[in-house]
Amino acid sequence: MTNIAPVVLRGRYVTLEPLSLEHHDGLVTAASDGELWNLWYTSVPRPEQMHAEIERRLAMQTEGSMVPFTTRLNDPVTGEPGKIIGMTTYCDINHELPRLEIGHTWNAASSHGTGSNPDSKRLLLAHAFETLGCVAVEFRTHWMNMQSRTAIARLGAKQDGVLRADSRMPDGSLRDTVVFSIIASEWPQVRSGLDLRIAKIR
Repeated sequence: MTNIAPVVLRGRYVTLEPLSLEHHDGLVTAASDGELWNLWYTSVPRPEQMHAEIERRLAMQTEGSMVPFTTRLNDPVTGEPGKIIGMTTYCDINHELPRLEIGHTWNAASSHGTGSNPDSKRLLLAHAFETLGCVAVEFRTHWMNMQSRTAIARLGAKQDGVLRADSRMPDGSLRDTVVFSIIASEWPQVRSGLDLRIAKIR
């Protein structure tokens, strides 16, 4: 794998920046947009937990198992990166294959429908396949998170299976994890589909 390191990825609707503690206040504001921590089937830090979550992700980056990003919505007039709307990562990185997962993603409620999600995934997938040389990119989500499952399938990812009682949620419940993936040979078709979706967004 080409050295996987923090990088700025800029698209039509969003810019992904290497996560920093300087993003703390903007991330708190983004998570408060819709009080995302109340969604029981996902894990979004509460305002008082945000600093620790940033530090956790940065520690995993130092260990080589994660590359975390802050997501900014681009200004519709200038195209310059604007307000912070969420976080995403490369995680579970297998440097030998190479293969990784795109996950630990959340975006402010008001950003839904703005083109931020397909644009973000287009940036991350292109960098993974075209720069890092990944053989596959994986996505995982809670069985009950229908919005996430639908969005992942719409990308063109195929469902690999369901891991029953795979992990425990903050509320103590057990999570069934749905696993999806896109392999390198499928990327050109997935890329064309994403480009068409992004071009149609107004």
